[in-house]
Amino acid sequence: MAAWGERLAGVRGVLLDISGVLYDGGEDGGSPIPGSVEAVARLKRSRLKVRFCTNESQKSRGNLVGLLRHLGFDISEGEVTAPAPAASLILKERGLRPHLLVHDGVRSEFDQNDTSNPNCVVIADAGEAFSYQNMNKAFQVLMELENPVLISLGKGRYYKETSGLMLDVGAYTKALEYACGVEAEVVGKPSPEYFRSALKEMAVEAHEAVMIGDDIVGDVGGAQSCGMRALQVRTGKFRPSDERHPEVKADGYVDNLAQAVDLLLQHADK
Repeated sequence: MAAWGERLAGVRGVLLDISGVLYDGGEDGGSPIPGSVEAVARLKRSRLKVRFCTNESQKSRGNLVGLLRHLGFDISEGEVTAPAPAASLILKERGLRPHLLVHDGVRSEFDQNDTSNPNCVVIADAGEAFSYQNMNKAFQVLMELENPVLISLGKGRYYKETSGLMLDVGAYTKALEYACGVEAEVVGKPSPEYFRSALKEMAVEAHEAVMIGDDIVGDVGGAQSCGMRALQVRTGKFRPSDERHPEVKADGYVDNLAQAVDLLLQHADK
């Protein structure tokens, strides 16, 4: 692998995943990953542009930012690219009326969308709402449509909370895809459109940006497919086997966000 100076030279913008990189969630709100609060502060004091790019779909963007600020992070709502607000805009643009299989915490993001007589299904990380009854209702809505549309807010396999690994929305999306014979449209990582929207907000070209995440496929693979560089942290959902993934290899592996920021501030301007 090339030296860090070669791998990080010319970086102008940094995209940060949130869960598993900044903090681990939990029933008590979660806790910051050691060193991450100061690492974000150091990045924001630097000349690098910073944007937070998350697949969080259990909390509204406002509630997520409120939690992160409570944990000590310097972050504003306008700095966060999240799938629920993006999906709401897509629904409006396409005249889609969603049946929502989502967590109550994110339902407010769809307050401006017409949900009567649904002509699509939006699925997110619904947590305890992933009951047979609710999954079956979403299945029935899709099967009754001549041209079924399934929109998934991400397709992660699992994520990490303070209590351990948790099953993510991707598994439930796959179940509906299989049962209904449809392919979900993904709003969120690893969708190329999602990464491009974050880059546009930063006014940075893909080759000038690096993604820092804990998901080898969604964060690293998704970013690299858009022409970005990507580092994987060994926190959050990281598993040692990620470093031997058969299809995706990060541009570098770091112990945590603090180490990633050390390297970026040392090499990015060169």
